[in-house]
Amino acid sequence: MRWGFLLAVALVLGSGTARAQEGVTLGSPHRGGTLHLSADNSGGTLDPQINYTSQYQQLFADVYDGLLTTAKAPGVAGIAVVADLAEAVPQPQDGGRTWVFTLRDGIKFSDGRPVTVDDVLATFRRIFKVGSPTAGAFYSAIVGGDACMASPATCTLSGGIETDPATRRITFHLSRPDSEFLQKISFSQAVIVPADTPTHDIGNDPVPSTGPYRIVSYDPNRGMRLERNPFFHVWSGIAQPDGYVDAIQYDFGLDDEAQVTAVENGHYDWMYNDKPQDRLGELGARYASQLHVQPMFALMFLPMNTHLAPFDNPLARKAVNYAVDRHALTLLFGGPALASPLCTMTPPDFPGGDVACPYSAHPSEDGAWHGPDLARARELVRQSGTAGQRVTLVVMNRSIDVAMGTYLRNVLQSIGYVADVKPISAGIQFTYIQNSSNKVQIALTEWFADYASPSNFLDDLLGCENFHPNSDSSINMAGYCNPKAQAKMMRALQTTDAAERDDLWRDAARTIMDDAPTAPLVRIRYLDFVSNRVGNYLYTTLYHLCFSCVWVK
Repeated sequence: MRWGFLLAVALVLGSGTARAQEGVTLGSPHRGGTLHLSADNSGGTLDPQINYTSQYQQLFADVYDGLLTTAKAPGVAGIAVVADLAEAVPQPQDGGRTWVFTLRDGIKFSDGRPVTVDDVLATFRRIFKVGSPTAGAFYSAIVGGDACMASPATCTLSGGIETDPATRRITFHLSRPDSEFLQKISFSQAVIVPADTPTHDIGNDPVPSTGPYRIVSYDPNRGMRLERNPFFHVWSGIAQPDGYVDAIQYDFGLDDEAQVTAVENGHYDWMYNDKPQDRLGELGARYASQLHVQPMFALMFLPMNTHLAPFDNPLARKAVNYAVDRHALTLLFGGPALASPLCTMTPPDFPGGDVACPYSAHPSEDGAWHGPDLARARELVRQSGTAGQRVTLVVMNRSIDVAMGTYLRNVLQSIGYVADVKPISAGIQFTYIQNSSNKVQIALTEWFADYASPSNFLDDLLGCENFHPNSDSSINMAGYCNPKAQAKMMRALQTTDAAERDDLWRDAARTIMDDAPTAPLVRIRYLDFVSNRVGNYLYTTLYHLCFSCVWVK
């Protein structure tokens, strides 16, 4: 996204008194009550700089704040970067190498302590010290960032961040221009926490926060409770409204079938998990007014371990890409209303998602995927010399994932492998498949964009800097690194020429697709199901249902 566009949107959305008043719910007849949420499992650690699940990022949007954030607004307005703890969205200086923020005055953490520039500096040091999954991809361009990646424990970001307590000014110095720096500062792992927050994973213990709600209890086996932050006041309604409900109760343990029934009966107001395919007809016929089909920058794909047989052989990886029937997977996910075939690692919203599919039967000039080519896939397996090898596919233990996994196991068997499928708890599967110590050969997983850019799919998932051996925070699950592709992505991130940037992303996408470290499967949409108690429904493209925006009857 171009700086000019972001700044223009920020000016339109504003951050002044009128906008702040729009986020105030005090005095509204809809204020009060408890919003009841349900999920089959917890989302893991409460550490906002470590947790990389969409489940908790959605929740953290109402608990924490960064210098910037994305607007709590529907449609395209919801991807715009707006001022949050900072007074305004800054303009680039020094060709995009310098960014100056001014911290708002009078904001406090939920324990009553004021938010200071020291907290901001400590937060960005902590991102490196705790090994945040996005430390390298998002923040290593800060001067001193590369040294922090090499030695996290001694990270100081010396020369990278200057603070002035008297003016509440924070100045970031970058070693290279980054056309997406504002989006990265707005991401949830850059939320500001107190300077004395431990520099290790805080696990189940919440840290003081700045948003309208604070986490008051957490048992990852049972649930979580959020209540109002007594020190919160609205400073920008588009960034952080104060919320209608007084409390949010988030319970864990029900499977997806039971969650659907509980929302139907009004025992819960919202469910996190995908809706089982066998319930879609019932929901559409009886609860259509409570259903919301929403767009997402999201996909399901197969990362293949480029360091383990058989997928250390590129021919084997290409065979999988030829073999999968993306139309069948679309139907298993819920049909064309909820998914569509995807042959590139970038959704069609972005440059890189508009290049020709190289793994299709009957290739044509339109470049689209036209079906699987099993004969070609079997021949590639034969050429690779990997036929007959054992392959285990790791999936989440949710009904849709298991159904898709069973189909994919059959595909792997049909092209020459001895395959099985291994379902594991949805609460741990994502970190499990990241850790190379677990020797995962191939996995089925989903990915949601952190912000609207092809970098969120190509560089995040396949950038050299995002492979961390033997770590639960290694989002390059394929362990893939191609210096040529990396150089194109780095140039795309640094250039301010929009046309050049788009072409570089397309070139990087083609290079990556030719190596086939992954098999993209389907682009997915979100089916939201809420109880009949929920009003003022508001969905944002990046963080989905806005919990602070809805009320309950």
